[in-house]
Amino acid sequence: MQVPMSTFPPQALAGKRPGQTKPTRTREASSPIESDAPGQFFIRRMRKLREAMGGLELSHLLVTNPLDVGYLTGFLGGDSYLILGPGRPVLVSDFRYQEEVSEFSDLCEIVIRKRSMGEAIGELLTGENVQRVGIQAEIMTVAERDQLAKRIGTKRVAATLGLVMKMRAVKDPAEIALIRKAVKIQEEALKALLPTLEPGVTELEVASRLEAEMKNRGSSKPSFETIIAARANGSMAHYRPGSTKLAANQPVLIDWGAIWQGYHSDMTRTFTLGKWPKPIAEIYPIVLEAHQAAAAAIAPGKSTSEIDKIARDIIAKAGFGDNFGHGLGHGIGLQTHEEPRLSHMLTGTRLEVGHVCTVEPGIYLPGVGGVRLENDYVVEADGAKNLCSLPMTMDWSTLR
Repeated sequence: MQVPMSTFPPQALAGKRPGQTKPTRTREASSPIESDAPGQFFIRRMRKLREAMGGLELSHLLVTNPLDVGYLTGFLGGDSYLILGPGRPVLVSDFRYQEEVSEFSDLCEIVIRKRSMGEAIGELLTGENVQRVGIQAEIMTVAERDQLAKRIGTKRVAATLGLVMKMRAVKDPAEIALIRKAVKIQEEALKALLPTLEPGVTELEVASRLEAEMKNRGSSKPSFETIIAARANGSMAHYRPGSTKLAANQPVLIDWGAIWQGYHSDMTRTFTLGKWPKPIAEIYPIVLEAHQAAAAAIAPGKSTSEIDKIARDIIAKAGFGDNFGHGLGHGIGLQTHEEPRLSHMLTGTRLEVGHVCTVEPGIYLPGVGGVRLENDYVVEADGAKNLCSLPMTMDWSTLR
């Protein structure tokens, strides 16, 4: 599910916490970051981005996506832009975040603007060394681009697409550790929830319980609006839970995720309270086979559309091709939906070591219900490593 961008404490990724002037080890962060001198982790990211800028002949890049600012600097307070050029990076914020951004003065020049963001950026991007400024075309509005062009000159503004997102798609060991922790939280929460499920409980009640269990285990909030789709509602892939009650011998599809230090997880399981309805019992093994076959094929260099096709062909051969209309999966990280996209509609993308993506085939039968099975996988040199531990068998998914 596509969700609003979350906030995360990126200071933890750098071994720093808000309000502290010295780095501190965080129990959740892993050693690749903790072993770094303060700021070096983010300096390497910005150095890599500068190399990409050079290939596009950009003297500067204006980073306006809050998640990208956080990824590159460790600060994510919102309403703050990063200017990356040949000199020191410039982090532009306002009074609300004055104390927080001061923690990053060793890494960036800090500018607390006294006027509109557009005016402040226009003033900073003047001078002889500002030759060609890249903007994030996927983020900046046409109106904002036009205002910038008016201030610094149209010829100086160049659209870029996905420069930082391409970097974010390949996770380092520390990021993978954070996603793994988010998965652990959501799995433990579900295991606590399952014994409480019974006929008569509404979808909204189940969603509330599951989200509370995740929060109790440290998740800042759900990765997205938790999907609890009881009975025939499971035929709607991105259903929003309502007043429908769980019923005996009927399916319930649960799609949920946790956030740990900004990093998201995303899983789906399909259950029944008692016996499986015949149509659902028929499609469950097909979805499971499609999932397992696609996951087994994941490897560096493989086309994402090829992985999608493996699952899609199994479902189509069984006669349900028209009942699987969405992509096979998507990347996860600081957002629930990131690159790479595993889809039959997109070609040209190949998997790389460090990609973390979901595999989530499904079959949806209007008026009956649906089955979707989703896990999170990290691409390693020798194939896919499953970050999830919950079973996907029908026996385990039968709640008696």
